[in-house]
Amino acid sequence: MALIKERQTRMRLPERESHPVAAGVKILAGSLVVLEAGFARPGRTATGLIALGRAERTVDNTEGAAGEARIEILRKRAFQFDNLDADPVAQADVGTTCFIVDDETVARTDGTGTRSSAGRVVAVDPAGVWVEI
Repeated sequence: MALIKERQTRMRLPERESHPVAAGVKILAGSLVVLEAGFARPGRTATGLIALGRAERTVDNTEGAAGEARIEILRKRAFQFDNLDADPVAQADVGTTCFIVDDETVARTDGTGTRSSAGRVVAVDPAGVWVEI
């Protein structure tokens, strides 16, 4: 039905999201957060994960059921993560996809099909890899 009077339309900021946390996990502030089977968890080497963004605070759901806690993440930004020494992202990889190793590390390749996409490489410097998620 069309509006017949003014209303306050609810909104969400596209760069901030809140997701239910998986059972038995702790997500540390600043970590790369992924979505697996609908629940947030720290990044790790696995296939089928969806990179969400960076955790804004620490959430401990180690003793909680799935969804009992929620995590706020920041996305649509470039975040700096560690570069895996054994499979490093290089300057030539800027503009390409890099892959999740853990909640603070990314790699150049998918590890022969064992890693999920982290996001697009926007820069590489001595301190790490800047990844747009």
